[in-house]
Amino acid sequence: MQPDLFESPDYYQLDELLSDEHKLIRKTTREWVKRNISPIIETYAQKAEFPKQTIKGLAEIGAFGPYIPLEYGGAGLDQISYGLIMQEIERGDSGIRSTASVQSSLVMYPIWKYGNEEQRQKYLPKLASGEYIGCFGLTEPNHGSNPSEMKSNFNDKGDHYLLNGSKMWISNAPFAQVAIVWAKNENGRIHGLIVERGMKGFTTPETSNKWSLRASATGELIFDNVKVPKENLLPNKSGLGAALSCLDSARYGIAWGAIGAAMDCYDTALRYSKERIQFGKPIGQFQLQQKKLAEMITEITKAQLLTWRLGVLRDNDKASSAQISMAKRNNVNMAINIAREARQLLGAMGITGEYSIMRHSMNLESVITYEGTHDIHLLITGMDITGLNAFK
Repeated sequence: MQPDLFESPDYYQLDELLSDEHKLIRKTTREWVKRNISPIIETYAQKAEFPKQTIKGLAEIGAFGPYIPLEYGGAGLDQISYGLIMQEIERGDSGIRSTASVQSSLVMYPIWKYGNEEQRQKYLPKLASGEYIGCFGLTEPNHGSNPSEMKSNFNDKGDHYLLNGSKMWISNAPFAQVAIVWAKNENGRIHGLIVERGMKGFTTPETSNKWSLRASATGELIFDNVKVPKENLLPNKSGLGAALSCLDSARYGIAWGAIGAAMDCYDTALRYSKERIQFGKPIGQFQLQQKKLAEMITEITKAQLLTWRLGVLRDNDKASSAQISMAKRNNVNMAINIAREARQLLGAMGITGEYSIMRHSMNLESVITYEGTHDIHLLITGMDITGLNAFK
């Protein structure tokens, strides 16, 4: 693989909108990615294996629950800091960012927001340090975009709950110590349960033969009469809205992360366009290649402005779910289009592991689907602006 010479594009001088702390956090994360992800990621992607040795480093740079308060082991940072960390990690690889994103937004967030103090003290410090890795069980084999129809269920057995069902396409599942599982009680009400590895009847078979997110561990969650202690129920919010609020946090991180993947593809293509000679001159001197590069930096700049503003809104508790959906949909679509154009600019070299572009392109095929598909997010925006529900 080529040495990591990445330089971040900032065409509209958006660094002026960031604090010194923001820039330091970004710099620290970027340097860690260059040292610990870039040299190994192609090897791990080729052999379809998650590099578990990166977990400690991810914890050390604050990638696990960066906005979780200090008292629970988090870094107590703001939402723009969280976004910048996700951007830099996904610049390295979407799969590594998925691990950090799930840990932060889909495991630590619901425990922090909807758990009790005992649950927060028991789980959050271990998740923040990387001692525990978590996963999030919402999607089922037959219920993806419509989780309200989930079949996973639990029954009250007096001194415990009995959980049955299954979840699919779960990042971190094969090695997670804890799972936040959403299931229906006897009355059909959706609740979150903390399920721990080692509980009898709980298994996590790994999903194989993936062409995307190959450096991320994906699996299933199987519950066969699993006894879950009653103290493992998240008590402070129930209903599908509780699960979806976690997705809001994850989608926000993805909106930033996708920019990182796009920037890496753009930077690679720009550098290559100045070095590759055809017909006696660099290919970057040809009009069609300049068109590609100019459109890339334009779309990246638009996405940077979108996410920065969204981060400001979230820091002030003003961001709506629909606004988050718009940013997730726009930015991932932007990134996958840039990856495709960058691959073309590199020609045949673009399909090799010598460069990161094809790996980003394959990863983004998953990112454009998970945490709400491209089309579902479009309908969320449509419902928000018309007041008419296309889901019914």
